[in-house]
Amino acid sequence: MPRQFSVQAGAMTRRESTEKRHRRIRSKVEGTGERPRLAVFRSNNHIYAQVIDDEAGRTLAASSTLNPEIRQALAGEDASSGNVEAARMVGAKIAELCKQKNIEKVCFDRGGFRYHGRVQALADAAREAGLNF
Repeated sequence: MPRQFSVQAGAMTRRESTEKRHRRIRSKVEGTGERPRLAVFRSNNHIYAQVIDDEAGRTLAASSTLNPEIRQALAGEDASSGNVEAARMVGAKIAELCKQKNIEKVCFDRGGFRYHGRVQALADAAREAGLNF
């Protein structure tokens, strides 16, 4: 009697689909010395941005809503570091750090997250502050 295999296809969780998108994007996006990668990570409470030279394997600049000056600027009654305004502050700060290190062009890596809301706000603020991507 032949063996029967049962295959049960389960739907991907939201986290699994984000990781799959992230792997697909990372296979296409690479940072160099002349044009480093601006990588974004978004959690429920915070947003993080790093400028990375993948050839050298170094982080050139980093900013997040955990930075003391951004936390202080967000302080207030309904202070939330997981909103669009906080993402704008992080985008402006990462652009400022890049300008200090003479980095003008970057390659944007949305990290598997949709280009919407906080990720878009960070990107727009970085563009307004002078980064090109």
